[in-house]
Amino acid sequence: MTRLFGVVGSPIGHSLSPAMHTAALRALRLDAVYAPFEAPPRHVKPILQGLILAGVEGLNVTVPLKEAVLPLMHRLDESARAAGAVNTIVIRNRRMTGYNTDGIGFRRAVSELGWRGAGRCAVVLGAGGAARAVAWELARTAGCVVIANRHPDRARRLAAWIAKRRPRACVCAAALSKVSLAEADLLVNATTVGMRASDPLPVEPRQLRRGLIVYDLVYHRTTPLIEAARGRGCVAANGVSMLLYQGAESLQLWLRRRPPIAAMRRALLAATREP
Repeated sequence: MTRLFGVVGSPIGHSLSPAMHTAALRALRLDAVYAPFEAPPRHVKPILQGLILAGVEGLNVTVPLKEAVLPLMHRLDESARAAGAVNTIVIRNRRMTGYNTDGIGFRRAVSELGWRGAGRCAVVLGAGGAARAVAWELARTAGCVVIANRHPDRARRLAAWIAKRRPRACVCAAALSKVSLAEADLLVNATTVGMRASDPLPVEPRQLRRGLIVYDLVYHRTTPLIEAARGRGCVAANGVSMLLYQGAESLQLWLRRRPPIAAMRRALLAATREP
């Protein structure tokens, strides 16, 4: 019997998860299908119920549903509780368990760029589900984490939430329009700015300097931020590597098998190859 997996979000057309996971399932020689499911926030509950009844075993969750699905889970793994968001759902016996593999994926991705964390300063742009997972992960080792958001109150709430749970961490908030990168060693864009070709830079380009590591969670294109960062001598990458590693962790949760990283990476690189 064909096994079913997929990704839910809205809009879902930009997602590269189907290409990556389809390649993985083929490499593992499984009779399985991975499909995208459009799920507007107001309809997410009945859509999840329908997917359970259809026999879906596992789902990835993308924007804007990572926080919205949280109360719909029958059980939450510690990773999802810590991040305050769900990006992976395991379905067994018609019960959903929510996980968050973004932190693991992010950690592996930025370590490839040379980020070591200890005693260093990181600036995270955004305060949504992805930003929460990234900031939570950074607070484990970074000397200081600054959360900058267009709405400063939301950044302050996230900073306070992390500081309460990691009392030894240095976490603070700033308005996105006033954030400074002068002392930063790592800049992470965890907003949706850059998903559209017409989007502006989320920070002033003059703040980008040689030695700064810039990581943009937007993964389906080389964003203006990445182009500007590379032009000013920064080490910079988009979110493809994070997508790869968080997806591999999701696959391992669903199948309890080692994921075929090489096949998944090849599929992502082919899907993101720019003309």
